[in-house]
Amino acid sequence: MSRTVGTVSRGIRAPIIREGDDLASIVPQCILDAVAAGEFAVRDRDVVAMTEAIVARAEGNYATVDDIASDVKAKLGGGTVGVVFPILSRNRFAICLRGIAKGAEKIVLQLSYPSDEVGNHLISVEAMDDKGVDPYRDVLTLAQYRALFGYEKHPFTGVDYVEYYESLIQECGAAVEIIFANDPRAILNHTKNVIPCDIHTRARTKRLLKAAGGERIVGLDELLTAPVNGSGCNPRYGLLGSNKATEDRVKLFPRDPQPLVEAIQAKLLAATGKHVEVMVYGDGAFKDPVGKIWELADPVVSPAYTAGLEGTPNELKLKYLADNDFAALSGAALQEAISGAIRQKDADLKGKMASEGTTPRRLTDLIGSLCDLTSGSGDKGTPIVYIQGYFDNYTAD
Repeated sequence: MSRTVGTVSRGIRAPIIREGDDLASIVPQCILDAVAAGEFAVRDRDVVAMTEAIVARAEGNYATVDDIASDVKAKLGGGTVGVVFPILSRNRFAICLRGIAKGAEKIVLQLSYPSDEVGNHLISVEAMDDKGVDPYRDVLTLAQYRALFGYEKHPFTGVDYVEYYESLIQECGAAVEIIFANDPRAILNHTKNVIPCDIHTRARTKRLLKAAGGERIVGLDELLTAPVNGSGCNPRYGLLGSNKATEDRVKLFPRDPQPLVEAIQAKLLAATGKHVEVMVYGDGAFKDPVGKIWELADPVVSPAYTAGLEGTPNELKLKYLADNDFAALSGAALQEAISGAIRQKDADLKGKMASEGTTPRRLTDLIGSLCDLTSGSGDKGTPIVYIQGYFDNYTAD
């Protein structure tokens, strides 16, 4: 074992990406510039990743509040519309809610409690327990919620999202009623036309609503699936994964990024002779243990990736081998025994004791989380991430 460094993740600086920019040329050039500057050398099975934000921006994949309103009115009729299980976010949902409100006469807003789907809390679990509220059964009106819990503000943003969403709907000219319930079917006592806004549980929510008599059930993933008034769109995810661009426009999740990752892979192969994997990433899939927020507000971590990133890790747990199979060994003998076990490991270790405790997640979710942490979400200026050594193991020289 001559190598002393394993996986390395580097943020790669890039120009500010605008609509129409050719990422298939820009991204490889940024990598080659870093190589020319002596930062690293390209190796087979390195990984190039780019944020979904620059991909969607280059695509020009945007929609306005009025575009959303037009689609809502066309698909739900423009009367009373139920909005179920939105996340609490000025960046992720507020502009979408403005469009929904402008496309309806009245919004019945159903919020889950004590938190939204990704862990933004309206109230603390302790407060809920103290008041004797049963989150599995109790449906609260706004008046009941205020009487029980008052005006709670988000610990990070300082926003009372109940008040914020209420005023936002009213400002858009719609009447508003707010209820708090964790069974999506509670909304059907108010309207049969519903927009389920949850991300990862949306299939179940739609199924329950339709089975219970819902009439027009149109998920957030079914709005803006095609252009409206010349807008951007996302045929697969609709408004899911969108972010605030301006006060009246959202940037949608990348529309068609698969050809891009394959083009970048081909250009790097032609330029370097190395087979590099390429992916687009959004939110990482991890949970903040302090704020209790699950980071994944996008529908998937990676909407596009090259074939070599398919699958899950197939790894042995080194500490298991050291403490069990080779407990009597130490030093060079232990190193050689473990190296031998790695070289001879089965192609599929699922269910094997020696792999217990390794991370059983998809490669794209793991690498995307690493990329999200590397690039950050602020002013680092590194929307491209270059990873080396991810597919190495203890035997790699």
